[in-house]
Amino acid sequence: MFETDETLYRRYLTEHKEEDFRILLERHRESLTLFLCSYVRSLEDAEELMLDAYAAAAAGPTVFSGRSSFKTWLFSIGKKLALMHLRKARTSVPLPPAETDGETAELALLRDERDRTLYRALDRLNGDYRQILILLYFERMSHEEAGRVMRKTRKQIYNLAERGRKALKEELERMGFEYARYG
Repeated sequence: MFETDETLYRRYLTEHKEEDFRILLERHRESLTLFLCSYVRSLEDAEELMLDAYAAAAAGPTVFSGRSSFKTWLFSIGKKLALMHLRKARTSVPLPPAETDGETAELALLRDERDRTLYRALDRLNGDYRQILILLYFERMSHEEAGRVMRKTRKQIYNLAERGRKALKEELERMGFEYARYG
């Protein structure tokens, strides 16, 4: 039976079930790390900030009211930590290539190259454009959830998403990426 993040978190807080928190960590650690890496540009720092965000959540809800999802709340904590980190130092480490599951070596190589091209293009975008595209398309957040994480209105989120997609397409084209057009 699949339990929601909110159910697991509430049970962790009330019954102190460590297993519930471990499940939450497994569910969101990679996506939160990727999100934080888009801010701090360092995989090592992003992993540390991810753990800090989970530690803050484990300490108990200072603001979590249940009006947003646990994931949205956790990403908001992570964003605040990343912004504080950026005030102290800036570093850069490229993202690792995506892992493959039983693909042929050639297909895996093509997928890795495509992913690296996409990450390089995303890295060249304005910070807000990069963040909205990651939240919407990598994290599959709704526009409303992304708005809560970024502290933007619904209209601002829709505008950022449209501009971000356009900027990403232009950047990919500048990098020589070709794609098939249908219709």
